Amino acid sequence: MFKNPSKLLFLITLILGSIITISSTSWIGIWMGLEINLLSFIPLMMNSNNLLSTEASLKYFLTQALASAVLLFTIIFFMMNKEFFSQINLKSYFFNIIFLSTLMLKSGSAPFHFWFPEVMEGLTWMNSLILMTWQKIAPLMLISYCIEMKFLIISIICCILIGGLGGLNQTSLQKIMAYSSINHLGWMLSSMIFSEALWLTYFLFYSFLSMCVISLFNMFNLNHINQTFSLTKMNPVIKFSMFFSLMSLGGLPPFLGFFPKWLVIQALSSINQMFLLFLMVSLTLITLFFYIRVCFSAFMLNYTEMLWNYSFYYKNFNMTILLMISFFSLFGLILISVIYPMF
Repeated sequence: MFKNPSKLLFLITLILGSIITISSTSWIGIWMGLEINLLSFIPLMMNSNNLLSTEASLKYFLTQALASAVLLFTIIFFMMNKEFFSQINLKSYFFNIIFLSTLMLKSGSAPFHFWFPEVMEGLTWMNSLILMTWQKIAPLMLISYCIEMKFLIISIICCILIGGLGGLNQTSLQKIMAYSSINHLGWMLSSMIFSEALWLTYFLFYSFLSMCVISLFNMFNLNHINQTFSLTKMNPVIKFSMFFSLMSLGGLPPFLGFFPKWLVIQALSSINQMFLLFLMVSLTLITLFFYIRVCFSAFMLNYTEMLWNYSFYYKNFNMTILLMISFFSLFGLILISVIYPMF
């Protein structure tokens, strides 16, 4: 992606579009930033080596254009009828609902998630990482500015439920990561109930762990679960790194990914959201099942290893860095005990 100057230019424009949206003080600035971000990501999605990239680009463009159009017309409609809606005290409520719906459609949150897994399946791993992380920053930031509690709780439950159940019958790793992202979106939306700093912390941890997992998938060119059978002939350290990264992304203690989830659990329990918290924890356990499916074949089969595998992977600097990140996840529980008392 970065070897092509035009791709690099589009990537810079994509970043600037999100920054414009976040820092804007007017509705037209917010809409303009979202459109710049959209039009910059479409060329990045195009890939001549991937036949599904054109279809994914078209689906993404139509969905995002629909959300942007609804957002723009909603802003214009309520600004033109400001006096009428202010008299009947309905402006704020209806505006928040429609505004949140369009932003959730842009971010791929349930129940507006219909496009997200299909688009993910047609992208390369690096573009999938951008869609799962950076493309969610601007919509989530805008959602945190305009919270409608009842509607937000419904969306949280839908994200946790669909993100868990949707990935059970999938064999495509892109779709599994898509439903995993929907599940994590539920946790991010729930953290917005407590504070803005909490969801930003969760998002940073989620982006870091997603980068680790997707880098491993991209390095070994894995796209389906049955391809993980090839891991049976790899170095055991590689397979353990895959296992640690996936379990950490699932939030299993004592891995690093449990830290942001524990912060959200503590925050929601402090504001008496126990029923919501119970649903979130219970339904999130389902995601661990399809995480285990990904690395199940590598651990449960007998295999023979060739000696050259060891020397090859240890000389690969990128692989060494990812292994260090995965093994450092074991110290997540220690990090929790040290850092959390500081909050």
